[in-house]
Amino acid sequence: MENVTIFNHPLIQHKISLLRDRRTGTNEFRSLIEEIAMLMGYEALRDLPLEDVEVETPIETCMTPMIAGKKLAIVPILRAGLGMVNGILALVPSAKVGHIGLYRDEVTHEPHEYYCKLPTPIEQRTIVVTDPMLATGGSGVSAVDFIKQHGGRNIKFMSIIAAPEGLKRLHEAHPDIQIYVGHLDRCLNENAYICPGLGDAGDRIFGTK
Repeated sequence: MENVTIFNHPLIQHKISLLRDRRTGTNEFRSLIEEIAMLMGYEALRDLPLEDVEVETPIETCMTPMIAGKKLAIVPILRAGLGMVNGILALVPSAKVGHIGLYRDEVTHEPHEYYCKLPTPIEQRTIVVTDPMLATGGSGVSAVDFIKQHGGRNIKFMSIIAAPEGLKRLHEAHPDIQIYVGHLDRCLNENAYICPGLGDAGDRIFGTK
């Protein structure tokens, strides 16, 4: 699929395997989510625009490239998406952070928005939407819908594991955005959980049940 990147880097795959292990505790799980987000972000931000600026080195003055334009916007889908933010901030500390709050209807599995706060001017920023799990794709589609309604255009979506159903739905709804997936899993089960998956990412990041 065009605009879809599925990673095969050994470090990402190794860390995802550790995430899957039910014995991995909250602290380690949280650290792994950040590390994977940083590794994925390194590749996802490959096309950030650059401009030459004048810098004085200890030897001489030179023109050298730095990231151009308005600062990056990281927009986690609450709450699990928060776990990926620090990994990307480690790469781009000057990035602004917005938030989109969605909850999933337990019967229909469809998302409903309860909070949306985006950095301005959002239309001038490269926007990275984070959610560790791309399951049905409903939350991802809705989040990108909201960002586009607010004027966002240059959008990247980062997910650590995805189900084929969710990836297809997000790509078909928003073929113009770049989608980055750490691992494409087998399928969704009858409860709309990714298989083999890693359980509930939010519960495992924040230590809740």
